[in-house]
Amino acid sequence: MRVFSQLRSTLGETTVSVHLVEVSPKLSQVQAQCLTGDQSQVSASEDEPVYRQGTTTSGLPISWYRTVDDVPRGFSIFLAHEFFDALPIHKFQRTEKGWREVMVDINPEEPEKLRFVLVPSPTLASSSLIQADEKRRHVEISPGGGVIVHLLANRIAEDGGAALIADYGHDGTKTDTFRGFRGHQLHDVLESPGSGDLTADVDFSYLRRQAGDAVTSMGPVTQRTFLKNMGIDTRLQVLLRNSADPSMRAQLVQGYDMLTNPKRMGERFQFFCLLNHSRLSRPEESKGMEIKKKEPAPLPVAGFSELSIS
Repeated sequence: MRVFSQLRSTLGETTVSVHLVEVSPKLSQVQAQCLTGDQSQVSASEDEPVYRQGTTTSGLPISWYRTVDDVPRGFSIFLAHEFFDALPIHKFQRTEKGWREVMVDINPEEPEKLRFVLVPSPTLASSSLIQADEKRRHVEISPGGGVIVHLLANRIAEDGGAALIADYGHDGTKTDTFRGFRGHQLHDVLESPGSGDLTADVDFSYLRRQAGDAVTSMGPVTQRTFLKNMGIDTRLQVLLRNSADPSMRAQLVQGYDMLTNPKRMGERFQFFCLLNHSRLSRPEESKGMEIKKKEPAPLPVAGFSELSIS
């Protein structure tokens, strides 16, 4: 929001608005209080695609929707931060008889508890979601995530724009990542259903396949790589130079280490993006006097191209 307010002179007459997809009315209320103060109103009808509207403290119109489909068409920058890792998944395991889906069942020896079981025969999901050349023995797939990425790709291809996805994930290499958290501690996913947060690392290779050729996919790259390409080292030096408070300087260094250290968040978090093909197209050559020039370099993409300061 702050960035948009700082770019008003650059954006000129361009209309900028914010559209949030949030299924929880309670969380939308918290978000509205943070972003607009008291400047938001709830729709009188539950049938309206927009169920809450307001104006941010920086003057931008903001709206809330229940699904991505309800967000208006047009040139858009889509941001998904820790969104895809919270979507439901199917779990599959390779067996001597082929791929079998992992399901949840009541434990017959302890009826008050749940257990994982392998379905004895193929399911629709195990027959249709697994790639023929899959080498892993255990796979997690989120069809819902694939549907959303396919929708975003089509919108970006037709209307222009881009999508930036930041999440815990991998490029088709990990296997069993399904886990639960409660009170910021690891929690058995089958214990006390509904009492903890469930998550699974995002398989970006699957999202890339679902996006298809309609757009250009870039990444995933680690958070460390992304932030360094965005200039975090230079930014840190500027902040340290402008701060005389030893405790503040220590906090800046600690925060930098948390975000970029490979043993901390530096490699656990990944960044992935979808771009309209025109974003990377080379400029047309002049048809005037024939002058031999060097081939134009590929257009850089912030965060995904190495930062070069000359």
